Amino acid sequence: MYKNQLIRIVIIITAAGISLCDSLSAQVAAGKPMPVYGNWRNFTTKDGLPSDKTYCVRIAGDKVYVGTHDGLAVYEKGKWRTYTTKDGLAHNGVVSVDVSELTGDVWIGTLGGLSRLSGGKFETFNQFNSGMPNDLVYMVICDGKDVWCATGGGAGHYDTFSKEWEIFTEKNAPMHEPWTYGMSAGDGKIFIAAWGGGVIEYTTKTKQFRDYTDPDGFMEIDLQPNDGLVHDITTATSWADGTLWVSTYFGMSRYDGKYWYGYFDHDSGLASNFINFIRAEGPVAFACSDKGLSSTDGTNWVTYKKNDNNENGVAIVTTNGVKKEIPLTPSIAHNFIIGVDGDKGVLWVATSKGVSRGELRKETENQ
Repeated sequence: MYKNQLIRIVIIITAAGISLCDSLSAQVAAGKPMPVYGNWRNFTTKDGLPSDKTYCVRIAGDKVYVGTHDGLAVYEKGKWRTYTTKDGLAHNGVVSVDVSELTGDVWIGTLGGLSRLSGGKFETFNQFNSGMPNDLVYMVICDGKDVWCATGGGAGHYDTFSKEWEIFTEKNAPMHEPWTYGMSAGDGKIFIAAWGGGVIEYTTKTKQFRDYTDPDGFMEIDLQPNDGLVHDITTATSWADGTLWVSTYFGMSRYDGKYWYGYFDHDSGLASNFINFIRAEGPVAFACSDKGLSSTDGTNWVTYKKNDNNENGVAIVTTNGVKKEIPLTPSIAHNFIIGVDGDKGVLWVATSKGVSRGELRKETENQ
């Protein structure tokens, strides 16, 4: 089962360098309704993808990098190109991609090591040739000269200047176990999603840790609303505008530096509590779940769902508690969503049946 396969292969994507469209941030900041994306186009193997099972997506300028089950796909000028182990990729299972703003190098997290694509050539980092904590690289992010990765054996930090590695596990950090699935960077801090350990905050200047855990422990219900992280099984973090967003398999959390807020499918616009990944830009967070894609500013919501029997779907828009549905023809490729990224009014979504590209609806821009 694709879903079960991914439970231990959580696709947790970075927040560093996130750049959804400027108009999106300005729109929400001005108190206008949430942006809605439409005019969806779906790409599969018929269009040039190496696999319909897509795990992550990252936009960098005119290129779109898509991690798939069978290699790294790059979309440029309307065409797809695939890189596999035959080209030097560490493993064909690509679950995370980030691009260094400093060097332009592409860092690729795979199920068999970490790859760097620089100047058209691949370089592989693994446990045998580097200080990598583990070859299962669920997440990679670039933060200036530093590269961070979440792995099955702890969090890794690589200084590209000194070429030295640091490893953080339960032995030197407040983790319950070494499994880490996601991380993001912001405000001089690294936020690590640690399996069973909530969120580990690491301040790069002071090298001090702080952890955030669920006050209710592993209980699958939230006894006291908004009392902290909704669950310790965290799958991703994303930091933007002074706010930390956290996805779990049991709901979603938002932390503004003073208060925690919890969100569930029964009391918000969330498509599902089973959230694979989250990415935020400005005041808006995008939550990738097993039942659709949701976006929110913490109050208002837009959830995208595909119909079961055809290519169409709907955008469910909830504004100040008032709900309406906008038909989408076609809709996103599939409701099991693992990755998302956007830029300049375009949103890309990685699903289990291909990757989707949506455009900001004009009526949204004019609202």
